[in-house]
Amino acid sequence: MQTPSFTWPPEASLEALNARSRGTLMEALGIVFTELGDGYLRAIMPVAPQTRQPYGLLHGGASVALAETLGSSAGMLMAGGNAVVGLEINANHLRAVRSGTVIGTARPFHLGRSTQVWEIQIEDEGGQAVCISRITLAVLPAPPRG
Repeated sequence: MQTPSFTWPPEASLEALNARSRGTLMEALGIVFTELGDGYLRAIMPVAPQTRQPYGLLHGGASVALAETLGSSAGMLMAGGNAVVGLEINANHLRAVRSGTVIGTARPFHLGRSTQVWEIQIEDEGGQAVCISRITLAVLPAPPRG
């Protein structure tokens, strides 16, 4: 299947995405959005005490949190003012990481009116695959303002 063609909305910005992360799990895990590219959204996360499991490896749950952050954030940007909520996420953990930074990249697989599916690839600093994830989002009407 070919990746859907799309353009990020004009109001989409790394600054806004990172500002929304303040005081949340994303800030606690050190997740930072770094690139809003042509058909993808990218973020980094440190492999540090707050993201490791007791055996010194990157915690699989931290990888899933990075994947869900990327997929949900990208989905929200593409929802045309509507809300998105996660319906399902899966992850295959492919390689252990003990230190450094991991880089996650979200790309759309399906951008529909009521659902979206995003694929998130997480790599280590050397470009080796660490985790592959897929998230399905429901697109819901935006809550009324006021």
